[in-house]
Amino acid sequence: MINLETGLNSAPETIRHIHLMGICGTGMAALAGMLQQKGYTVTGSDSHVYPPMSVFLEGLQIPVRNGYSPENLQPVPDLVIVGNVITRKNPEAAALASLRIPYLSFPQALSHFFIQSRTSLVVAGTHGKTTTCSLLATSLYQAGLDPTFMIGGIVREFGTNFRLGNGKYFVAEGDEYDTAFFDKGSKFLHYRPQVAVITSIEFDHADIFADLESIKRSFRKFVALLPPDGLLIANLDDENVAEIASVSPCPVQGYGLSAGLAWSIDDLRRQDGLTRFTVQKDGNPWAPMAVRLAGRYNCLNSLAVCAVMHHLGVAPAAIDKGLSSFNGVKRRQEVRGIENGITVIDDFAHHPTAVRETLAGLKEAYDGQRLIAVFEPRTNSSRRAIFQKDYVAAFDAAALVLLREPVPIEGLAAEELFSSAQLAEDLKKERDLPAESFPTTDGILARLQSVLREGDVVAILSNGGFDNIHTRLIEQIKGQPHAD
Repeated sequence: MINLETGLNSAPETIRHIHLMGICGTGMAALAGMLQQKGYTVTGSDSHVYPPMSVFLEGLQIPVRNGYSPENLQPVPDLVIVGNVITRKNPEAAALASLRIPYLSFPQALSHFFIQSRTSLVVAGTHGKTTTCSLLATSLYQAGLDPTFMIGGIVREFGTNFRLGNGKYFVAEGDEYDTAFFDKGSKFLHYRPQVAVITSIEFDHADIFADLESIKRSFRKFVALLPPDGLLIANLDDENVAEIASVSPCPVQGYGLSAGLAWSIDDLRRQDGLTRFTVQKDGNPWAPMAVRLAGRYNCLNSLAVCAVMHHLGVAPAAIDKGLSSFNGVKRRQEVRGIENGITVIDDFAHHPTAVRETLAGLKEAYDGQRLIAVFEPRTNSSRRAIFQKDYVAAFDAAALVLLREPVPIEGLAAEELFSSAQLAEDLKKERDLPAESFPTTDGILARLQSVLREGDVVAILSNGGFDNIHTRLIEQIKGQPHAD
């Protein structure tokens, strides 16, 4: 294993060539594109050069080496950006140390090249970061404020997850996950927040956080970065967020569904394909708003954006224009296809709270239609038994639940692993909800073929590719008869 010299962990004065290790990660590939737009020569390497980022990088004509090797650092770049996927045992990282090349982590690079010269608007929280960031970036753009952003999902307004604007604002998705093998602090600690949103705080990322308290410690450090003249917009319905907000060094504006908050929602309803609501400010009607997204949690995400935009001096009518024009984010309630009257939806939800709220929103949006939930536990947390019981109450909005058995985490005892078979039994016994588990994706597809009928909505929930189940299911529906 190697240790990098801390004295080299900075950007040199003269930079022409930047090399990115782990370039095919979503954020790293976006950063590569931004650096290229800024005029740098960019190269990269990854262990498995794979779509869609490989195609994206090829389109930018950024050279990418397949596999990690000391030869990838020849000719010697002026700066290396080390992705989160790189470990101390990586041979290219060893060469980086021996060649004594200056290096930065991904969040350090984002801060150095793009955030420090702008006003940083950071959205953090266990759930809702990507959607809230995307709503905010779209609203700023529609208001003529020309933002720069880096977001963990493809924003439909722009067809990408990053943008270099000429305006003063940078919208950053504040990820609490760790930074790099040489920096185990959370990524968002590098993002210089001037205005911050915290949507929620729950236990997650069991591979790097021991418990909820360790997550809260990281959020306390994040809030402490806010300047006295900054602003924290906090979902005070969440008791963990309220606890963290209580130590803020700057003013706090609370939002949520509860009475007595600075920002709240009234008259929430689904109408004409839109979710409509009235924003209350300090208990008084402030402005009507509408979003195309379904679910109360998306209204709360929109409410947080209202608070940010108001703070920046944008008028309510302009905020409504931005929110109502928002077309969503890929893999967040994304309709992948409608065939033979059957709707197939892809969503990133994997934490029990996200699963519950996503399904509740979809049931509201597709009122009267049968909702079938297909879930793949794939994250380091969801494949552990820590959420085994929490998932039991997460699927109530569904009429049928089909579960994929997860790939076991190597080195964990059987009792520490999540069991889809056990969850299926608990859903049937405790919630009277039809549920089945399957060892393979093929088994789920076969079951869907036997039960699907016109008018059904299939919500496929996973943070991964799920064996390309979405495309396979749509093709299956096209070519196969389904149940009456």
